[in-house]
Amino acid sequence: MALPSSASAHRALIVHAHPEPRSFSSAQAAVAAEQLRSRGVHVDLVDLYAEGWDPVVNVNDVENPTRPFKPQEATLQAIKDGTLNPEIARHLELVLGADMLILSFPFWWFSMPAITKGWIDRVWVMGGVFGGDYGMLDEAALYGKKALVATTTGGPEEFYKPDEMTDDMHSFLSHIHHGIFRFVGYSTQEPIITYAPAHLPQEEREKALEHVYDTALRLNPEPSS
Repeated sequence: MALPSSASAHRALIVHAHPEPRSFSSAQAAVAAEQLRSRGVHVDLVDLYAEGWDPVVNVNDVENPTRPFKPQEATLQAIKDGTLNPEIARHLELVLGADMLILSFPFWWFSMPAITKGWIDRVWVMGGVFGGDYGMLDEAALYGKKALVATTTGGPEEFYKPDEMTDDMHSFLSHIHHGIFRFVGYSTQEPIITYAPAHLPQEEREKALEHVYDTALRLNPEPSS
């Protein structure tokens, strides 16, 4: 399957992960998509739980795998041969075709859910977003595009301030911002964070969603110059 090497303008990809479609996290992703679409942005919203996404890298990620199975070597060859697993190829095509990526998820164990990390493991393959015809950082396939996190926390904002137990949110997100986004060329944008929505009364939850809507209004999916 041929994969695009460049993106169309004004396209955003939201990759969402929450097992409950009625959660605030899910509502937050839907609001961000609504706001972007209202401005004429083409938005693809991928719901990993709804799709039943398998997060585990495995031998079926490529057609006709050789043994011993070495994932990076296998995907690099599969990109050249057009033999990447069709499901993975479809998701990779969405990534390459978007000017902005939003990873939407609840903040579990100070990071992303396993299903989100597994999506990155299986879709951001060598030869697809780095390696092969691409390098890393400014030479990676997604250089010039933008990415951000949209997340919800279990605890209040005060909990995510530096003290003897915890650090600040930007420190917790640094492995995503720098070790994941920046590695493949993305320009990292300020995250959308809603603190402890499960503990908010309905009126405050609605105000929090209004804040998400206003924040999404300021998002600019156009590629960085």
